[in-house]
Formats: sequence, structure tokens, C-alpha cells
Amino acid sequence: MPWLFLNKPSHLGTSILHMRIQNWGTFATIAGYHVALFALLPFVISDFNFATFVIYFVTFVLSGFAITAAYHRLFAHKTYDANPVYEWFWLIMSMLSGQMSALSWSNDHRIHHSHVDTEKDPYNINRGFWFAHVGWLFVSKPIPINDRIVGDLLKNKRVMFQHKHYGKLFLLVNGAVFALGCLFMSPLASFVGCVLLRIFTIHHCTWFINSLAHIWGSRTYSKEQTAADNALLAVVTFGEGYHNYHHAIANDYRNGIRWYHFDPTKWLIWTSSKIGLVKNLRWVNNIRIQQTLVKNDKQLLLERIRHEFDEGAQEVRHKLEEMSKQFEGKAAELAKAYRELKVATEERRQILLLEIKELRKELQTAWKDWVSLTELTEKKYALA
Repeated sequence: MPWLFLNKPSHLGTSILHMRIQNWGTFATIAGYHVALFALLPFVISDFNFATFVIYFVTFVLSGFAITAAYHRLFAHKTYDANPVYEWFWLIMSMLSGQMSALSWSNDHRIHHSHVDTEKDPYNINRGFWFAHVGWLFVSKPIPINDRIVGDLLKNKRVMFQHKHYGKLFLLVNGAVFALGCLFMSPLASFVGCVLLRIFTIHHCTWFINSLAHIWGSRTYSKEQTAADNALLAVVTFGEGYHNYHHAIANDYRNGIRWYHFDPTKWLIWTSSKIGLVKNLRWVNNIRIQQTLVKNDKQLLLERIRHEFDEGAQEVRHKLEEMSKQFEGKAAELAKAYRELKVATEERRQILLLEIKELRKELQTAWKDWVSLTELTEKKYALA
């Protein structure tokens, strides 16, 4: 039950020019390549050819998947397991994105999830669009690696090798792309079109998840958070645009959970599992998702009407408690039936299959009733 919205903050917040910069090294690097790109682009764009766009597109896609499939869903959230070859490949390809080491990236991102929308959130959207988009990289020193947060990654030899040699690997990989481009165009055109332009676009596409995905979209799964689902944003972020679902259920290797959701990262991970590169894909079934929604909705709605004491509010409280309990009861019965099915005899199995079919129907009816109740409550008490 999506609520479309333009979430707080409605303003863009403090501009970059008015931020108090502390991390001058990062600021100089990012500002420097932006200036270089826009200053040089008019002089070399006429030298671009078909090879320029092929190299740009291929490296852009590889850099994007390195962030979404590896940095985000593998290392930061551990939503699946991968063999060393898979890890090595994406750790090297991540050099194309220029977004710190997997260890540093995961350290910051896990803190974000633990403290989202609070002062401890590294890219807290409540401090404004530009702060969440890129300003957070400038206004504070790099966040120290905390072994309590990324202890598992500190034991990963491949992750640690990349972390220790990040600078050299970055120059090596991007130098190789630059050299490849020089075979088809001028060195300056290769530098601008095959290196700077790719880093610029992959940076902003990734940063949009921290900024735009916390402002624009629908809060289908967790209405109390700023994170939003945005199908348009998913197109330019390799499926990361379904951000509200991700914040509600972060241990799912999918962000877009419907068959029609554009999430090429989940397709990449799923395909990799079929050829033996990854395994143990973690995902949440539809019933579990609905249980999470019922629990979150009930807490939020009860909180919002806690100061209402009219007869209608009392009735709503009663219905919320009663219907949530009913849904949980049906879900528990269904889960029990599925457990029994695994060890049932053939005769018992046929009976259980009929029970499961009926329980699923009842659960779907209970879910529709719950959706109707929450929508009516939202409308009546202006909870949007």
C-alpha cells in the first residue's frame, strides 16, 4: 500500500559552498575531477567515437555492479556467499567506481543502517539533500574502521588486500582503461570519455541512493523511515531504487522483489548462483514481508493516534490489535503446516496441501482487510 510523497526535508539544505569542509583531500579530488571534466569535455567531444561509448558503457556497468552486487549486497549486508574468484573479480572491478575500499564502504554503510535518519547516520538526509548526496564526504574526517562493525570483513584476505593496496589498484585498473582507449582515440579523449565521465556518472548514480532515494518515492514497507521506493531511480542504480524495502528488510539479496521490478543486480546474483559462483542466497518470502508490514503498520498507527480519545479512535485501536493478532495467527498456522509437510507421509501430505491452500486464501483475505483498515485509518486521521 504505497503512499507517494516528497519526504522531509522539503528544502535542499545547506549548499556545498556553505558547508564547513574538513576533509580537504576528498573535496579537492571530487571537485577537481568535476572541474576537469566540464572544462575539457567541450574540446574533446568531437573526438569521441563508437569505441568511446563502448568502453564507457562497459566500464560503467562493471563499476555499477561492483558497488551493488559486491560492496552493497555481498560485503555490507552478507545477503549471499561467494567463492574467491567472484570476490576477486568484483573487488578489482570496483576500482572503476572510485568509491573507497570495500572495507571502508561497508563500515560506513552498516553505520548508516544502524542509525538511519539520526545524527549518527553518516549521510543523514535530515541535514539536507546536498549533505546526503556528497557533502558528508567533505564535512568530516573519514570514519575510522570499527572492528565491532566489520569484524567479519577484517578476516577476509581478499577484502584486506584491496583495502591495503587501494590506491595502486585504482591507478592500475583505470590506467589500463585509459591505455585501451588510446588505441581508438586521442589520449585526452580517452582520459575524459573513458575515465572521468564514467567516474562522474557512477558517483552521482550511487549518491542518489543516499539523497534522492530518501526524498522521492513511496514508503510501502516502512512508513516511519525516509527511505523510499522509486522505480525510475532503480533504472540508473542497477535496481537499488527500491530503497524503502531495502531498509525494512536489509537481509534480502533482492531490492526489487516483484517479477516486474527492474533489479539487474538480483538477476546477476541469481544467475551467478546457477553457475556455482555464489550460494546461500538470502531472501524473505511474501508472508514474512506481510508480517513485517503488519507489525510496522500497527506500531506506527497506534503511535500516531495515541492522543486521540474519541470513540472512533478506541475502535481503531481494538481493530488494529485484533486484526494483527488474527493475521499473525494465520501466518503461524501456515508456517506450522509447511514444517509438517517436510516430514509427512504421502497420505498426510495430501491433507496438508489442502490445508495450506485454504490457509493461504484466508491469509490473503486477512491481508486485504488489513490494508483496508490502515488506509481508512490514514485517511481519517491524516497520517500521510
